[in-house]
Amino acid sequence: MGGLEGCRRAQALPREFRDDVVRVARDREAGVTIEQIAKDFEVHPMTLFKWLRQADVDAGATPETASSESAELREARKRIRLLEQENEVLRRAAAYLSQAHLPGRGSTRS
Repeated sequence: MGGLEGCRRAQALPREFRDDVVRVARDREAGVTIEQIAKDFEVHPMTLFKWLRQADVDAGATPETASSESAELREARKRIRLLEQENEVLRRAAAYLSQAHLPGRGSTRS
């Protein structure tokens, strides 16, 4: 392929199509290249390589995190940051309030 002519946009393709193309690529006969399969399905070869790599991750064949797990991990980290910020606010409020109630500080009377 000299350019991207004839290639479809990866985001516009349904998940079932991607799964089918990955299955065909995995079950290909000896001598058939990924590039040939990509050309047959009108996707860029690098897109197909990316789909194959992600399929390995999702199947647990590689040590990387599956896409659903990485989304959960991002959400958990976001929640942790929020809780840490809330804890810091509470810690500062507690310190302020404890200083205001010390003898000789918060009142003008002796």
